[in-house]
Formats: sequence, structure tokens, C-alpha cells
Amino acid sequence: MQIAQRMRPLQANVFADMDRAKAAARAAGKSIVDLSLGSSDLPTPPHVLDAIAAALPDPTTHGYCLFSGTHDFRVAAAQWYTDKFGVAVDPETEVLLLIGSQEGTAHLPLAVLNPGDFALLMDPGYPSHAGGVYLANGQIYPMPLHAEDGFLPRFEDIPAAVLEQSRLMVLSYPHNPTTATASLDFWQTAVAFCQQHNLVLAHDFPYVDLTFTGQPAVSALQADPKKTCTIEFFTMSKSYNMGGFRVGYAIGNAELVAALRQVKANVDFNQYPGIQRGAIAALTGPQDTVHHMIDTFRQRRDAAVQALERIGWAVPMPAATMYIWAKLPEPWGDRSKEFCLSLVEQTGVALAPGIGFGKAGEGYVRIALVHPPAVLEQAIASIAEFLPSGL
Repeated sequence: MQIAQRMRPLQANVFADMDRAKAAARAAGKSIVDLSLGSSDLPTPPHVLDAIAAALPDPTTHGYCLFSGTHDFRVAAAQWYTDKFGVAVDPETEVLLLIGSQEGTAHLPLAVLNPGDFALLMDPGYPSHAGGVYLANGQIYPMPLHAEDGFLPRFEDIPAAVLEQSRLMVLSYPHNPTTATASLDFWQTAVAFCQQHNLVLAHDFPYVDLTFTGQPAVSALQADPKKTCTIEFFTMSKSYNMGGFRVGYAIGNAELVAALRQVKANVDFNQYPGIQRGAIAALTGPQDTVHHMIDTFRQRRDAAVQALERIGWAVPMPAATMYIWAKLPEPWGDRSKEFCLSLVEQTGVALAPGIGFGKAGEGYVRIALVHPPAVLEQAIASIAEFLPSGL
């Protein structure tokens, strides 16, 4: 049996190696503290669950859901966005329900890239961004992100020959894995650059609410309110702890939304209407659980950073997201995968190796704050025992 060549770049997966290492550690009797996955441990809000539960006996929710069946959700998403960012959105042409935002970011390259076209991706960046480009037979130009630049890309470093073949730029702030944020000035520069070079600007925006500054993160559409070239992807997973329900949505340029809708029409139907009702309840109902979520992760961030400082591992204080992006101490500086495999084998503590997010992620690990402070502190104490003294 012959497997398509486009699958080859997808076969090497650092996170699959980590899953095997976690399974081996469990089999050896280790108790695993998994800080490698960004899956919230907080519960879904009760009023969201109530809306879903009330829909289950309703037979009108049991069939296939076509685009027209997503109308109420699209209206709620459009109003939520306008209320939050002050940019008007047409729910009929500028909003698309997704079965998780990752579905949208992975399918968008199929809608905008021809074989051989370049996509400009963040390095380090979220792995599914690259996967979608490979499945579209596109090429990837990685834009390295460095601490001295605030983990923002240098657009001026992209070669002219690459730009001539480029059709898509994917950005994501607040950023997974580096936790970096971006200002409105940056987004205005990014939009102008994409307009100049006829690029689609895709903004993956899962951490829209998970900032610790008291203000929401900046939307790319605030820099492109006419939606000339921009599409933005949102998820219910982080703000509303609905990761398992698989609800996301795209908002942006009507032509891009229509193209992505066409891809979806050939791949799937839409999310179960009962889950849509839960998502509507989340977007339109009380937001106190969102504020509680932010406070919870702020407390975890503070506890984890302080615990790392106590063992001599100084890390920057994240301004956003549910992660810490930590530069590895010597002698592990360029061996993040080996560090994480050895750590979970010896201690049961699982972190995400930076190399799994791209070449420029080497030398770092990502720590997901998906456990209460006491568990994080104990995990960091285990890390201290693993590390050589004198950090």
C-alpha cells in the first residue's frame, strides 16, 4: 500500500514521542503530572452544560446541521466580537462555525494555497499550522521568533523571492508557546505588509481572554476593520473550558470565509446543534466564569514562576496564556526533547520540548499551568531534584 508523499512531513512528531514516554513512565509505576498539554482542567460553566442538556431530548437537534442551522450561533459570535472589539461583523458573510478552531487553521491552506505556494509561519509556532500547509502541498517559510524582538517576526528579513511565491501569513498573539503579546501598532504593520504583498493574514486567536493585564488582547481585525485581507480564528476551548466540545469560529474577510466554507462543505457538516446552543449561552450569558478562569491561571502563573525562582531557574513573567516558556539551563541548552524524555522517565513530570514547536524553539520547554498551585509547586520540586545543583 502506498501512502501519499504529502504525509511524510507529518510523520515526525515530538509530541507522539512524549506520549509514548508518558505511557512508559506510567507502566514503570510513575505518577504522571502532565504539564505538556494546554488542555484546561477547569470545568465548563454550569449554564453552558444546562443549555446542552436541555437540547438533548429535542429531536430537531438530532439530524445533520447545514449552514443555515448555524445562524443563531453566527449572530451570537458576531455580536460578541463587536461588543468586545468595536468592529462591525456581518453574521451571514463574515462568520463561520468551526468544529474547533484548529479545523479552520488546518483547512484554510486548502482554500488559499496552490501547490508550491509559500505560507509564512511563526517559528516556534503551533504545530497544526504547518500540518495544514503540508496537506495543501504548500511550502513553509519559518519566521524565527527571538526573545530580543519580543518574539515578534521581522518581516523585513523575509527574502523577496519567497514573498513572490507567498500567499498566506499565519500569526497568533497571545502566542503559544512563547506567551508573547502584540500591540495594535504591530498589527497595523502586519496588515500593511500583507496588503502590500497580497497575502492572506490569518490570526489564530485562542487566548483572546487569557491575559493578565486587565485588557483583552488586540484583535488583528482592529487593524483591518474593513477586512481587506484578514481572517481570525476563535475557540470556546480556553475562555469557556469547552475543549472537548469542539466549537470554534472564524470571523473576517467575506471571500475567505466563503472559501473556507466551501472546503468544509466537502469535508464535514457542522457541530451538533445542542452544543451550538451551549456555545451561544457561553457567549451571551454571564462572563463571571471567564474572569474566574483568568484569576485562576494568574494565581498558577505566580506560584509556578516563584517556585522556579526558588530552585534557581529564572523565567520571564508571562503576560498572557496558560503557559511558561522557559529557557533550558545547561547542560540541556540544545536538547529540549532529550530533557523532557529524561525528566518524565525519572520524575513523572511531563513538559513540552521547545523543538516540537519549530527549530527556533530549541533550547526551551513549555510548562502548561493546567494543575492547581500545590501540584505545580510539587512538580517543580521534582524538577529541582532532576536538575544538577547550582542552577
